[in-house]
Amino acid sequence: MAAQPDFRGPTPAYEDSFGGLISRLLHDVTSLMRNEMALARMELSEAAAGTKRGVAGVAAGGAIAFAGFLALLASAILALAQVMEPWLAALIVGAVVTIVGLIMLMAARKNLSADAFRMERTQRGLRKDAHIAMARRRL
Repeated sequence: MAAQPDFRGPTPAYEDSFGGLISRLLHDVTSLMRNEMALARMELSEAAAGTKRGVAGVAAGGAIAFAGFLALLASAILALAQVMEPWLAALIVGAVVTIVGLIMLMAARKNLSADAFRMERTQRGLRKDAHIAMARRRL
């Protein structure tokens, strides 16, 4: 014999007791906060994983590029040493490279801000929840 379908459905609002409504409200608020925290943890985890991969790639590429850069600097010093004193050639190349490096460091520092970890989806969700709660409170 087939199971009888349940036609009762949700209890109409006028049949709910005050205690039942408060209990359901507390359960819903708890679930909402739990879900928002899970979303925040997920966003932080995604950001950290992406940062970890990026740092590893930058470190490997940077090490190889640095070795090539040192060879180019040595060749620039040797080339300038053909037309001037070797110590002066090394001083000029060293000064130019130091200035370029400082400019690059100042530009890169702007990218290392707290804006990278703003958790926009979590903030948007919390704003939406607050807006809904305020709208229902007015009713």
